[in-house]
Amino acid sequence: MRRTARSRDLRCPGAAHRGGLDGFYRGGRRLLARCRVRVGGVEPVPVQGRMLAADRARFVGTVRTAADAGPDPAVTVERLREAAGVERITLRSAAVRELRLVLEVSLGTDLAELGAVAAGQAGPEIPAAVHGSGLRWSAPGLRAVVSAEPAPGDVLASAGLLCWEMDLPPGGSRSIELRVRAERPGRPRGPEPAQGGGVAPPWGDAEADGDDPRTAALLAASLEDLRALLVRDPAHPGEVHLAGGIPWRCGHLAPAEALWAARMTLPLGVRLAAGTLRALARTQMPGPGPDRGLIPGALRHSGAHLPPGCTGVEATLLFPVVLAEARRWGLPEQETRSLLPAAERCLDWLSTAVGDGEYLPDPAPAGPYRCEVQAHAHRAALLGADLLEAYGRPGAEGLREWASALRRRFREDFWVDDMAGGRPLAALAPDGRRIPHLGSAAAHLLDTGLLGAGGHAPGLLDAVRTEQLARLFGGPALDSGWGLRSLGAKEPGHNPFGHRSGAVRVHETAVAVAGLFAAGYENEAQGLLRGVLDAAETFGHRLPEMYAGEQRTAGSAPLPHPAACRPAAVAAAGAVQLLTSLAGIRPDVPAGSVAVRPPRSAPLGELRLTGLRVADQPFAVRVSRLGLGMVEEAADGLQLGV
Repeated sequence: MRRTARSRDLRCPGAAHRGGLDGFYRGGRRLLARCRVRVGGVEPVPVQGRMLAADRARFVGTVRTAADAGPDPAVTVERLREAAGVERITLRSAAVRELRLVLEVSLGTDLAELGAVAAGQAGPEIPAAVHGSGLRWSAPGLRAVVSAEPAPGDVLASAGLLCWEMDLPPGGSRSIELRVRAERPGRPRGPEPAQGGGVAPPWGDAEADGDDPRTAALLAASLEDLRALLVRDPAHPGEVHLAGGIPWRCGHLAPAEALWAARMTLPLGVRLAAGTLRALARTQMPGPGPDRGLIPGALRHSGAHLPPGCTGVEATLLFPVVLAEARRWGLPEQETRSLLPAAERCLDWLSTAVGDGEYLPDPAPAGPYRCEVQAHAHRAALLGADLLEAYGRPGAEGLREWASALRRRFREDFWVDDMAGGRPLAALAPDGRRIPHLGSAAAHLLDTGLLGAGGHAPGLLDAVRTEQLARLFGGPALDSGWGLRSLGAKEPGHNPFGHRSGAVRVHETAVAVAGLFAAGYENEAQGLLRGVLDAAETFGHRLPEMYAGEQRTAGSAPLPHPAACRPAAVAAAGAVQLLTSLAGIRPDVPAGSVAVRPPRSAPLGELRLTGLRVADQPFAVRVSRLGLGMVEEAADGLQLGV
């Protein structure tokens, strides 16, 4: 094999190329940034690119050769790409005689951190070196290796170029396969966490059908996305959880996203929640100290008006909520008891972080007091108290007293009156300054959590202000026609593509829809629900994490966000919550009951959901066009109600 300094521009349809967000990522680093193809010295002409599944895509191009007498190309180039880091390139010939062609694949990478890539701050490409049947790129603590099968006939390391000479018989084909992997020098190679197709899903064959055929397609695609994101730790093979999404949060545990996804998919069963809770319990900060019980998490961008928030705070507050609600859905008593100490540590952290203050800062100890964080803390206190009381543990009364005092203070401090009827604040600054900007984060005020007998915990807002919030969510400033904007269109700094400043985030829209239905504001919930369903149809029913919050107009379609994960755990799980909220399932397995309270308006007509699970047994429910719910299958011994 020889090495030269030649360089070539080998761009092709579906190729990863440096300068954008494209690439193959693993563990927060971009292992491959450029993968371009030429056949016979020319780039294939793209004819199609589409996803085959949540973790696979197919790209097809054509190449004209000297043997082509007319307008019809004789050579087709197919590229099948898998999220696991495998790409298969196949050349097919329809020529009447044998063709000899040169296939060139140009590879390169910067090994950049994903945060730098997302911010457009990736560095220059790293020089390649020959490595076995492919190439290797090295940086401190990390190497990326691409191997090829069959081995190339020529390798030009300085150009990152692999070359093959291929003889294609009439009607024949030839293929090569590229594999990308990471190596960490000095670290022993242990078993990799199993992911995606290598992990059996911890739920059954849930299906939806009814008057609106999109429900079946959306649920099927969402379950496929969730399967693609499943991760099993080899050290704990009985447990599974979800990776955050592809490509940015692939293969590692993002605590807040994993808990949200586990919570929103409880109607599918409790096994995912149990595995997620156990995995996160092992990450809790030890004591003594103010961080004892905190689940570590990265900072997350919060838009133009607030500093980054801590996903660890959100996860710590979600932990006791998910455990309490999983118990209501049927998590066995023994498993609940085993996780109870971790939930107690989360609640102790909450008490310590609030201290003598009135609100919970995020990030602690000096961050602003965010509206949604107070909602998370309030829900954690009430559902945590419910959990502690059920097992005779101390602290329930103190948590309820704190939550009651928080409601009184919040209604005074976190509401601003205006000519339009008022709105909740986005946050209070530590110096008392009010930050009034309104966005989808306020949806968490509607999400109070499930208590006994199918009831919901009280909310931070009173009935009058809940109604006003529902009106705001149904208005054009927040409802884009495709879902709920993360920042209202009339707010300073609104950007339709802003992660937290205007884009539609599927998971928060799902939280709003479920909360609005539960509170009885069905018209506003219907508008948001139909918007997301229409958006999902344009995305092939595979919802991305977010998309642009541009206002919907006649004949328009939602604009994809260039940095959105797709598949994304919270988007796929949010779709599950959207559909199951139409049935209004409210279980209380410890009390031996389950209630079904669907919206009276039946916004999608008749709907049937099968393959759900309550009390770890199959559960099926039908909602009629009149909004009447009927349980068709349930565990023996459950008292049914409507």
